Amino acid sequence: MNFYTQILTRNDCYKAGRTIAPQGVMVHSTGANNPSLSRYVPGSEGIGYNTGGNHWDMSGTGACVHAFIGKLADGSVGVVQTLPWDRRGWHCGKGSRGSANDTHISFEICEDGLQDASYFGAVYQTAVELTADLCKQYGLDPQADGVVICHSEGHTRGVASNHADVMHWFPIHGKSMDTFRADVARAMEGEGEMLTYEQWKEYMVRYRKELAAKEATMTALVADAVALGISSDGSRPGDLMTREEGMVMARAAVMAARINEN
Repeated sequence: MNFYTQILTRNDCYKAGRTIAPQGVMVHSTGANNPSLSRYVPGSEGIGYNTGGNHWDMSGTGACVHAFIGKLADGSVGVVQTLPWDRRGWHCGKGSRGSANDTHISFEICEDGLQDASYFGAVYQTAVELTADLCKQYGLDPQADGVVICHSEGHTRGVASNHADVMHWFPIHGKSMDTFRADVARAMEGEGEMLTYEQWKEYMVRYRKELAAKEATMTALVADAVALGISSDGSRPGDLMTREEGMVMARAAVMAARINEN
């Protein structure tokens, strides 16, 4: 997960200074066809820069979430944290039973035209990983009632204003908040992280190099043992070992332990 921090200190929400004890995570999407993170934050070289003067780090914005998920400057998908996780956000308004602003961490997924399966898959997986991290950090069960919800679910529960996100988008790509919560639970168990093809290739190159280095080390140790007359069938040493033999055996044991640790 590509992660950046750019706290929106000029936003009125941040300046209000109210805090929460996080009891859940609310998922939003922006409702605008602009997947660039730089639309919502001032930006940086990695994020990209906001050139329209319409980011959220200014007074009078009227809303603020804890993070955004969308495209970075290089076109890859990442996260920008925009509020401390325990700062009370302005993200869901109020419903008949109160407001999840008082209880839930929030993030916005930057929408595109809603039809790009590749982009959706990337932001969905990033949202899963971010939510899993937050649930771990605050000891939350993502499948417990009302813990991980979207804005539209918040409205149904009476703790948010009447918005459709994210159920106008997720079903287009065969997902729902139920599948999202299940995927978050799997990610928390270490089963949810997916590698891209490029990441898999990099992993395999690194793995092969490490394996070759380990094999070379063991080959050298075996050669040392053979040179001293220590056979692999246990026939030597059959009596008291020499000092040299003991040193080779000890070094082999240490190296084998190190290899097993890795």
